[in-house]
Amino acid sequence: MNNKTYEGFDSSNFITFLFQWRRTFFIVALFAALLSVIFSMPYFITPLYKSQVVLFPTSTNSISKALLSTNYAAKEDILEFGEDEQIEQMLQILNSNKIRDSIISKYNLSQHYEIRKNDAYRYTKLYRYYESNIKFKRTENSAVKIIVFDKDAQMAADIANDIAVMYDVVKNNMKRVRAEKAFRIVEREFNKIKLEVKTKEDSLTVLRKLGVHDYESQSEMINRQLAMEIAKGNNSNIKRLESKLDILAQYGGPYVSLRDALEHDKKQLSEIRAKYEEAKVDAEQDLPQKFIVNTAYKAEKKSYPIRWLIVVLSILGSLFLSVLVIITFEQLEKLQVKKKA
Repeated sequence: MNNKTYEGFDSSNFITFLFQWRRTFFIVALFAALLSVIFSMPYFITPLYKSQVVLFPTSTNSISKALLSTNYAAKEDILEFGEDEQIEQMLQILNSNKIRDSIISKYNLSQHYEIRKNDAYRYTKLYRYYESNIKFKRTENSAVKIIVFDKDAQMAADIANDIAVMYDVVKNNMKRVRAEKAFRIVEREFNKIKLEVKTKEDSLTVLRKLGVHDYESQSEMINRQLAMEIAKGNNSNIKRLESKLDILAQYGGPYVSLRDALEHDKKQLSEIRAKYEEAKVDAEQDLPQKFIVNTAYKAEKKSYPIRWLIVVLSILGSLFLSVLVIITFEQLEKLQVKKKA
């Protein structure tokens, strides 16, 4: 303990206190700076390089609605940036285990992070390293950052860029599963109505071969001609016209039913054909699900640790602790002196 004649401590003589113990504080600061420089070296703390990708989500979910829909109100702008809902969806997908497991497998991160296969909590450690080195953040401008730290600068950039690519893959795969099921449903219904239309058209063709072409106009015309032939007394023409009327009487009803049903089915087929084409596009085609503002590149200098910050904080911390220790000991000495007195 320094043998200076210093009586107690209070705020009025704090500067005097610091001046009297200046050598001690200088030694403590020097020692703290030396230790912090040594223990922040790469041998003790692995330096990490930072790479990041900045991107915006898109607002478009359905390709068919954006490009093929004739309904203006239902159209989506494929060039429009996503809003809060799409940003939250993007963050959720980026944090999904599908992307995580794909990146871990592709870059063999278990070996890269020096995790042994026989470790008791191998995957817990692996996922903890992954989550501490790979982060996803929302920016103030409603964009999303993919931030990757790694001891290999090139790998950090590659991982960040690959995660951006994987986002498209995962989201499009999720959408395609649902779109393909929807397409199969529409396809079955489309083929069913298409077959019904063909069957009705074939049946009408048979009726036309029997002489039924347009029931209403034919019956009206034949009845008019029959009345004229009856007035003339032309029996041969009367029999010929009556045979035609018999055919119309026999097949006219089915003809009208088939014709009206065919018209209804064709209208239905036209409507479902549009849905079929839209569902097919959604099931077979993909669009990028993001706008990339900045791609990741290989960092030229490390981002962690920040050695000057470690040194400054170490010096300040050691000086603060030194002040507390000295004040404590001096107060204890003062109490002992009072007790003896």
